[in-house]
Amino acid sequence: MISVSSEYHQSNGLRNLLTAVLIWVMAFKSCLSQYGDNSTTVNYSEYNDSSPDYDDFTSLCGKESNRQFRLWFMSTFYSIICTLGLAGNLLVILTFFYFKRLKTMTDVYLLNLSFADLLFALSLPFWAANSMAEWVLGLAVCKSMHTIYKVSFYSSMLLLCFISVDRYFAISKAISAHRHRSQAVFLSKVSSAVIWVTALIFSIPDMTFTNINNNTCTPYSSSSDQLRVSIQASQIVLAFALPLLVMSFCYSSIVRTLSQARNFERNKAIKVILAVVAVFLVCQVPYNMVLFWNTVVTARGGTKDCNYENHLLYATDVTQCVAFLRCCLNPFVYAFIGVKFRHDLLKLLKDFGCMSQERFFRYTCGRRRSSLANDTETTTTFSP
Repeated sequence: MISVSSEYHQSNGLRNLLTAVLIWVMAFKSCLSQYGDNSTTVNYSEYNDSSPDYDDFTSLCGKESNRQFRLWFMSTFYSIICTLGLAGNLLVILTFFYFKRLKTMTDVYLLNLSFADLLFALSLPFWAANSMAEWVLGLAVCKSMHTIYKVSFYSSMLLLCFISVDRYFAISKAISAHRHRSQAVFLSKVSSAVIWVTALIFSIPDMTFTNINNNTCTPYSSSSDQLRVSIQASQIVLAFALPLLVMSFCYSSIVRTLSQARNFERNKAIKVILAVVAVFLVCQVPYNMVLFWNTVVTARGGTKDCNYENHLLYATDVTQCVAFLRCCLNPFVYAFIGVKFRHDLLKLLKDFGCMSQERFFRYTCGRRRSSLANDTETTTTFSP
Protein backbone atom coordinates (compact mmCIF):
# COMPACT_ATOMS: atom_id res chain seq x y z
CA MET A 1 0.00 0.00 0.00
CA ILE A 2 2.77 2.37 0.85
CA SER A 3 4.53 1.89 -2.47
CA VAL A 4 1.33 2.38 -4.41
CA SER A 5 0.61 5.63 -2.51
CA SER A 6 4.10 6.95 -3.09
CA GLU A 7 3.99 6.16 -6.78
CA TYR A 8 0.64 7.94 -6.97
CA HIS A 9 2.05 11.09 -5.32
CA GLN A 10 5.11 11.06 -7.55
CA SER A 11 3.05 10.80 -10.72
CA ASN A 12 0.73 13.52 -9.49
CA GLY A 13 3.67 15.87 -8.72
CA LEU A 14 5.23 15.21 -12.13
CA ARG A 15 1.93 16.03 -13.80
CA ASN A 16 1.69 19.32 -11.89
CA LEU A 17 5.26 20.24 -12.84
CA LEU A 18 4.61 19.59 -16.54
CA THR A 19 1.44 21.63 -16.36
CA ALA A 20 3.29 24.60 -14.77
CA VAL A 21 6.04 24.44 -17.40
CA LEU A 22 3.44 24.35 -20.18
CA ILE A 23 1.62 27.38 -18.74
CA TRP A 24 4.95 29.33 -18.45
CA VAL A 25 5.88 28.53 -22.07
CA MET A 26 2.47 29.67 -23.34
CA ALA A 27 2.72 32.90 -21.31
CA PHE A 28 6.24 33.59 -22.62
CA LYS A 29 5.11 33.01 -26.20
CA SER A 30 2.16 35.36 -25.72
CA CYS A 31 4.51 37.99 -24.30
CA LEU A 32 6.84 37.70 -27.30
CA SER A 33 3.99 38.07 -29.76
CA GLN A 34 2.65 41.09 -27.89
CA TYR A 35 5.94 43.02 -27.77
CA GLY A 36 7.36 41.77 -31.04
CA ASP A 37 4.58 41.90 -33.63
CA ASN A 38 2.51 44.69 -32.05
CA SER A 39 5.21 46.76 -30.38
CA THR A 40 4.10 49.94 -32.10
CA THR A 41 0.72 49.83 -30.42
CA VAL A 42 2.06 49.86 -26.88
CA ASN A 43 1.04 52.94 -24.88
CA TYR A 44 4.22 53.80 -23.02
CA SER A 45 2.55 56.60 -21.13
CA GLU A 46 0.94 53.92 -18.96
CA TYR A 47 4.40 53.08 -17.62
CA ASN A 48 5.81 56.63 -17.41
CA ASP A 49 3.50 59.60 -17.12
CA SER A 50 6.44 62.06 -17.54
CA SER A 51 7.64 60.73 -20.91
CA PRO A 52 8.57 63.55 -23.41
CA ASP A 53 6.56 64.39 -26.50
CA TYR A 54 9.05 63.84 -29.31
CA ASP A 55 7.01 66.02 -31.68
CA ASP A 56 8.29 69.04 -29.73
CA PHE A 57 11.89 68.31 -30.76
CA THR A 58 12.90 70.21 -33.93
CA SER A 59 15.27 68.50 -36.31
CA LEU A 60 18.50 70.23 -37.34
CA CYS A 61 18.11 72.48 -40.38
CA GLY A 62 20.43 71.45 -43.19
CA LYS A 63 22.56 74.32 -44.51
CA GLU A 64 24.78 72.45 -46.93
CA SER A 65 23.53 74.44 -49.93
CA ASN A 66 24.26 77.71 -48.12
CA ARG A 67 27.79 76.51 -47.28
CA GLN A 68 28.41 75.60 -50.90
CA PHE A 69 27.11 79.01 -51.98
CA ARG A 70 29.44 80.76 -49.55
CA LEU A 71 32.47 78.85 -50.80
CA TRP A 72 32.45 80.58 -54.19
CA PHE A 73 30.39 83.72 -53.50
CA MET A 74 32.21 84.95 -50.41
CA SER A 75 35.67 84.15 -51.72
CA THR A 76 35.00 85.96 -55.02
CA PHE A 77 33.41 89.11 -53.62
CA TYR A 78 35.67 89.42 -50.58
CA SER A 79 38.74 89.17 -52.84
CA ILE A 80 37.42 91.91 -55.15
CA ILE A 81 36.40 94.21 -52.28
CA CYS A 82 39.67 93.65 -50.41
CA THR A 83 41.83 94.36 -53.49
CA LEU A 84 39.95 97.50 -54.56
CA GLY A 85 39.63 98.72 -50.99
CA LEU A 86 43.34 98.40 -50.29
CA ALA A 87 44.36 100.03 -53.59
CA GLY A 88 41.90 102.93 -53.45
CA ASN A 89 42.37 103.86 -49.81
CA LEU A 90 46.15 103.51 -49.93
CA LEU A 91 46.21 105.94 -52.88
CA VAL A 92 44.13 108.44 -50.90
CA ILE A 93 46.41 108.14 -47.86
CA LEU A 94 49.60 108.45 -49.95
CA THR A 95 48.23 111.51 -51.74
CA PHE A 96 47.36 113.25 -48.49
CA PHE A 97 50.76 112.64 -46.91
CA TYR A 98 52.80 113.21 -50.07
CA PHE A 99 51.27 116.63 -50.76
CA LYS A 100 50.52 117.50 -47.10
CA ARG A 101 46.93 118.29 -48.00
CA LEU A 102 45.46 118.46 -44.48
CA LYS A 103 44.28 122.05 -44.91
CA THR A 104 40.54 121.76 -44.24
CA MET A 105 38.09 119.83 -42.09
CA THR A 106 37.05 117.63 -44.99
CA ASP A 107 40.68 116.76 -45.71
CA VAL A 108 41.07 115.44 -42.16
CA TYR A 109 37.78 113.54 -42.31
CA LEU A 110 38.66 111.99 -45.69
CA LEU A 111 42.03 110.83 -44.36
CA ASN A 112 40.39 109.21 -41.33
CA LEU A 113 37.72 107.68 -43.56
CA SER A 114 40.45 106.09 -45.69
CA PHE A 115 42.13 104.64 -42.60
CA ALA A 116 38.80 103.22 -41.39
CA ASP A 117 38.06 101.64 -44.78
CA LEU A 118 41.63 100.34 -45.01
CA LEU A 119 41.29 98.60 -41.64
CA PHE A 120 38.01 97.13 -42.75
CA ALA A 121 39.52 95.83 -46.01
CA LEU A 122 42.39 94.20 -44.08
CA SER A 123 39.88 92.26 -41.94
CA LEU A 124 38.02 90.81 -44.94
CA PRO A 125 40.32 87.76 -45.45
CA PHE A 126 39.54 86.70 -41.87
CA TRP A 127 35.82 87.19 -42.52
CA ALA A 128 36.09 84.99 -45.59
CA ALA A 129 37.86 82.27 -43.61
CA ASN A 130 35.20 82.44 -40.90
CA SER A 131 32.37 82.19 -43.44
CA MET A 132 33.71 79.28 -45.47
CA ALA A 133 35.46 77.00 -42.96
CA GLU A 134 35.87 76.22 -39.29
CA TRP A 135 37.60 78.87 -37.20
CA VAL A 136 41.08 77.65 -36.24
CA LEU A 137 42.89 80.92 -35.44
CA GLY A 138 42.03 81.07 -31.76
CA LEU A 139 39.94 83.33 -29.54
CA ALA A 140 42.34 86.31 -29.55
CA VAL A 141 42.27 86.65 -33.35
CA CYS A 142 38.51 86.07 -33.29
CA LYS A 143 37.89 88.95 -30.90
CA SER A 144 40.36 91.18 -32.76
CA MET A 145 38.62 90.55 -36.07
CA HIS A 146 35.19 91.49 -34.76
CA THR A 147 36.53 94.51 -32.87
CA ILE A 148 38.43 95.88 -35.89
CA TYR A 149 35.40 95.35 -38.09
CA LYS A 150 32.99 97.13 -35.76
CA VAL A 151 35.37 100.01 -34.93
CA SER A 152 36.08 100.67 -38.61
CA PHE A 153 32.40 100.25 -39.47
CA TYR A 154 31.09 102.71 -36.86
CA SER A 155 33.88 105.23 -37.45
CA SER A 156 33.25 105.13 -41.20
CA MET A 157 29.54 105.84 -40.78
CA LEU A 158 30.17 108.64 -38.28
CA LEU A 159 32.82 110.22 -40.53
CA LEU A 160 30.35 110.26 -43.43
CA CYS A 161 27.99 112.17 -41.13
CA PHE A 162 30.66 114.71 -40.20
CA ILE A 163 31.66 115.19 -43.83
CA SER A 164 28.06 116.04 -44.71
CA VAL A 165 27.85 118.44 -41.75
CA ASP A 166 31.11 120.13 -42.80
CA ARG A 167 29.83 120.54 -46.37
CA TYR A 168 26.54 121.90 -45.03
CA PHE A 169 28.30 124.68 -43.11
CA ALA A 170 30.81 125.35 -45.91
CA ILE A 171 28.10 125.80 -48.58
CA SER A 172 24.75 126.52 -46.91
CA LYS A 173 26.29 128.50 -44.01
CA ALA A 174 29.32 129.89 -45.81
CA ILE A 175 29.50 133.20 -43.87
CA SER A 176 29.51 131.63 -40.40
CA ALA A 177 31.89 128.88 -41.56
CA HIS A 178 34.36 131.46 -42.87
CA ARG A 179 34.64 133.04 -39.41
CA HIS A 180 35.95 129.78 -37.93
CA ARG A 181 38.16 128.88 -40.87
CA SER A 182 41.39 129.22 -38.86
CA GLN A 183 40.14 126.76 -36.22
CA ALA A 184 38.66 124.28 -38.69
CA VAL A 185 41.62 121.89 -38.92
CA PHE A 186 42.08 121.75 -35.15
CA LEU A 187 38.37 121.11 -34.60
CA SER A 188 38.38 118.38 -37.24
CA LYS A 189 41.30 116.60 -35.55
CA VAL A 190 39.59 116.75 -32.16
CA SER A 191 36.27 115.57 -33.59
CA SER A 192 38.04 112.74 -35.46
CA ALA A 193 39.57 111.53 -32.20
CA VAL A 194 36.13 111.67 -30.58
CA ILE A 195 34.70 109.65 -33.49
CA TRP A 196 37.27 106.87 -33.05
CA VAL A 197 36.68 106.72 -29.29
CA THR A 198 32.91 106.65 -29.83
CA ALA A 199 33.27 103.86 -32.38
CA LEU A 200 35.36 101.89 -29.88
CA ILE A 201 32.67 102.35 -27.21
CA PHE A 202 29.96 101.18 -29.62
CA SER A 203 32.06 98.07 -30.31
CA ILE A 204 32.32 96.98 -26.66
CA PRO A 205 29.40 94.48 -26.86
CA ASP A 206 31.01 92.64 -29.79
CA MET A 207 34.38 92.82 -28.07
CA THR A 208 32.91 91.34 -24.88
CA PHE A 209 30.61 88.60 -26.15
CA THR A 210 32.51 87.38 -29.22
CA ASN A 211 33.50 83.75 -28.76
CA ILE A 212 34.03 80.54 -30.74
CA ASN A 213 30.68 78.76 -30.91
CA ASN A 214 30.25 75.62 -33.02
CA ASN A 215 33.69 76.23 -34.60
CA THR A 216 32.56 79.69 -35.75
CA CYS A 217 33.77 83.09 -34.56
CA THR A 218 30.60 84.92 -33.52
CA PRO A 219 29.19 86.95 -30.60
CA TYR A 220 25.97 84.89 -30.72
CA SER A 221 25.34 81.41 -29.32
CA SER A 222 22.50 80.57 -31.73
CA SER A 223 20.10 82.06 -34.27
CA SER A 224 17.60 82.72 -31.46
CA ASP A 225 20.06 84.35 -29.06
CA GLN A 226 18.39 87.43 -27.58
CA LEU A 227 21.77 89.17 -27.38
CA ARG A 228 21.59 89.36 -31.17
CA VAL A 229 18.47 91.52 -30.89
CA SER A 230 20.11 94.27 -28.82
CA ILE A 231 23.38 94.31 -30.80
CA GLN A 232 21.73 94.35 -34.22
CA ALA A 233 19.10 96.91 -33.18
CA SER A 234 21.79 99.29 -31.89
CA GLN A 235 23.76 98.81 -35.12
CA ILE A 236 20.72 99.70 -37.24
CA VAL A 237 20.05 102.86 -35.22
CA LEU A 238 23.62 104.11 -34.76
CA ALA A 239 25.19 103.06 -38.07
CA PHE A 240 22.28 103.49 -40.47
CA ALA A 241 19.27 105.47 -39.22
CA LEU A 242 21.31 108.25 -37.59
CA PRO A 243 23.73 108.78 -40.53
CA LEU A 244 20.82 108.63 -42.97
CA LEU A 245 18.92 111.37 -41.11
CA VAL A 246 21.99 113.63 -40.81
CA MET A 247 23.06 113.16 -44.43
CA SER A 248 19.49 113.65 -45.72
CA PHE A 249 19.14 116.97 -43.89
CA CYS A 250 22.60 118.28 -44.84
CA TYR A 251 22.56 117.26 -48.50
CA SER A 252 18.99 118.42 -49.09
CA SER A 253 19.95 121.84 -47.67
CA ILE A 254 23.06 121.92 -49.89
CA VAL A 255 20.98 121.09 -52.98
CA ARG A 256 18.57 123.92 -52.16
CA THR A 257 21.48 126.34 -51.76
CA LEU A 258 23.09 125.26 -55.03
CA SER A 259 19.76 125.46 -56.86
CA GLN A 260 19.55 129.15 -56.00
CA ALA A 261 23.09 129.81 -57.23
CA ARG A 262 23.88 130.82 -60.80
CA ASN A 263 27.22 129.08 -61.06
CA PHE A 264 27.68 127.17 -64.32
CA GLU A 265 29.05 124.20 -62.31
CA ARG A 266 25.83 123.95 -60.28
CA ASN A 267 24.35 120.99 -62.14
CA LYS A 268 27.56 119.00 -61.92
CA ALA A 269 27.79 119.67 -58.19
CA ILE A 270 24.22 118.44 -57.68
CA LYS A 271 25.05 115.28 -59.64
CA VAL A 272 27.97 114.61 -57.31
CA ILE A 273 25.66 114.93 -54.30
CA LEU A 274 23.16 112.55 -55.85
CA ALA A 275 25.98 110.08 -56.51
CA VAL A 276 27.11 110.29 -52.87
CA VAL A 277 23.58 109.68 -51.58
CA ALA A 278 22.89 106.94 -54.14
CA VAL A 279 26.03 104.99 -53.18
CA PHE A 280 25.10 105.18 -49.51
CA LEU A 281 21.50 104.06 -50.11
CA VAL A 282 22.34 101.26 -52.55
CA CYS A 283 25.02 99.84 -50.27
CA GLN A 284 23.31 100.24 -46.91
CA VAL A 285 19.52 100.04 -47.37
CA PRO A 286 19.22 96.39 -48.57
CA TYR A 287 21.54 95.05 -45.86
CA ASN A 288 19.85 97.01 -43.07
CA MET A 289 16.40 95.90 -44.22
CA VAL A 290 17.50 92.24 -44.05
CA LEU A 291 19.26 92.92 -40.74
CA PHE A 292 16.08 94.50 -39.36
CA TRP A 293 13.97 91.51 -40.39
CA ASN A 294 16.53 89.11 -38.92
CA THR A 295 16.29 91.05 -35.67
CA VAL A 296 12.49 90.76 -35.69
CA VAL A 297 12.66 86.99 -36.32
CA THR A 298 15.22 86.56 -33.54
CA ALA A 299 13.09 88.61 -31.12
CA ARG A 300 10.20 86.23 -31.82
CA GLY A 301 12.33 83.25 -30.85
CA GLY A 302 13.63 82.27 -34.28
CA THR A 303 11.91 80.25 -36.98
CA LYS A 304 11.24 76.51 -37.33
CA ASP A 305 10.90 76.73 -41.12
CA CYS A 306 14.20 75.45 -42.53
CA ASN A 307 13.64 76.86 -46.04
CA TYR A 308 12.74 80.27 -44.61
CA GLU A 309 15.88 80.28 -42.45
CA ASN A 310 18.06 79.35 -45.43
CA HIS A 311 16.51 82.13 -47.54
CA LEU A 312 17.33 84.62 -44.80
CA LEU A 313 20.94 83.39 -44.81
CA TYR A 314 21.18 83.84 -48.58
CA ALA A 315 19.73 87.36 -48.33
CA THR A 316 22.11 88.26 -45.50
CA ASP A 317 25.19 87.02 -47.39
CA VAL A 318 24.33 88.86 -50.62
CA THR A 319 23.28 92.18 -49.06
CA GLN A 320 26.25 92.12 -46.67
CA CYS A 321 28.68 91.84 -49.59
CA VAL A 322 26.92 94.79 -51.26
CA ALA A 323 27.26 96.79 -48.03
CA PHE A 324 30.96 95.90 -47.83
CA LEU A 325 31.47 97.56 -51.23
CA ARG A 326 31.42 100.94 -49.48
CA CYS A 327 35.06 100.55 -48.39
CA CYS A 328 36.25 100.51 -52.03
CA LEU A 329 33.66 103.00 -53.38
CA ASN A 330 34.28 105.77 -50.83
CA PRO A 331 37.64 106.84 -52.37
CA PHE A 332 36.01 107.27 -55.78
CA VAL A 333 32.91 109.06 -54.49
CA TYR A 334 34.56 111.33 -51.92
CA ALA A 335 38.09 111.90 -53.26
CA PHE A 336 38.99 110.87 -56.79
CA ILE A 337 36.14 112.79 -58.39
CA GLY A 338 37.46 116.16 -57.10
CA VAL A 339 39.46 118.38 -59.43
CA LYS A 340 42.41 119.18 -57.16
CA PHE A 341 42.57 115.77 -55.60
CA ARG A 342 42.50 114.14 -59.02
CA HIS A 343 45.29 116.48 -60.15
CA ASP A 344 47.39 115.57 -57.11
CA LEU A 345 46.77 111.86 -57.68
CA LEU A 346 47.95 112.12 -61.30
CA LYS A 347 51.02 114.05 -60.17
CA LEU A 348 51.73 111.35 -57.57
CA LEU A 349 51.56 108.66 -60.25
CA LYS A 350 53.88 110.75 -62.46
CA ASP A 351 56.40 111.26 -59.67
CA PHE A 352 56.42 107.53 -58.91
CA GLY A 353 57.05 106.70 -62.57
CA CYS A 354 53.60 105.21 -63.20
CA MET A 355 52.68 107.89 -65.77
CA SER A 356 54.60 109.69 -68.48
CA GLN A 357 55.02 113.49 -68.58
CA GLU A 358 53.06 113.76 -71.83
CA ARG A 359 50.10 111.82 -70.50
CA PHE A 360 50.12 113.87 -67.30
CA PHE A 361 49.83 117.14 -69.25
CA ARG A 362 47.16 115.65 -71.49
CA TYR A 363 45.00 114.80 -68.46
CA THR A 364 45.60 117.98 -66.49
CA CYS A 365 45.89 120.84 -69.00
CA GLY A 366 42.78 122.65 -70.09
CA ARG A 367 40.66 121.52 -67.13
CA ARG A 368 38.61 124.23 -65.55
CA ARG A 369 38.36 124.68 -61.83
CA SER A 370 35.19 125.65 -60.14
CA SER A 371 34.86 128.57 -57.82
CA LEU A 372 33.52 126.19 -55.22
CA ALA A 373 36.68 124.11 -55.43
CA ASN A 374 38.70 127.06 -54.16
CA ASP A 375 36.83 126.85 -50.89
CA THR A 376 38.08 123.53 -49.59
CA GLU A 377 40.06 122.05 -52.47
CA THR A 378 38.33 118.69 -52.08
CA THR A 379 35.68 116.65 -53.77
CA THR A 380 33.09 117.21 -51.16
CA THR A 381 32.71 120.81 -52.16
CA PHE A 382 30.60 119.00 -54.77
CA SER A 383 32.33 120.69 -57.65
CA PRO A 384 33.73 118.08 -60.02
